[in-house]
Amino acid sequence: MIRVALTEDLASCHALRRRVFIEEQAVSEAEEIDGLDDVALHLLAVGPQPLGTARILIEGDTGKIGRVCVLAEARGQGIGQALMREAIAVLRARPGVMRAKLGAQIHALGFYQALGFQAYGPEYQDAGIAHRDMLLML
Repeated sequence: MIRVALTEDLASCHALRRRVFIEEQAVSEAEEIDGLDDVALHLLAVGPQPLGTARILIEGDTGKIGRVCVLAEARGQGIGQALMREAIAVLRARPGVMRAKLGAQIHALGFYQALGFQAYGPEYQDAGIAHRDMLLML
């Protein structure tokens, strides 16, 4: 059974992000550790060990979901969807938050579209990986 919830366990979140973004996707540590974790909300998927994480930054009426990752060996089990559904639920529960946005890696556009997000704007590079911005009205 996978449990997804808000967490204060930043060490586990950082360890997951290190494995997926830095080791697997070759994102530099300087780009991955951006100094915003202290002002963010963090989600952790556990079952029974940590398997995935996501980060939420609140900017006015917008919640920015980012750093969404699932360990390679745990992919295909719905963990990413569970993380995103919980992130959306957290944002919907926040007074004044009207929309969720994210920067999606191009290969994941369909994943986020299935959750209701719509792509907008041009493709761009973030940490050397092609992305597009996506938006979901809450």
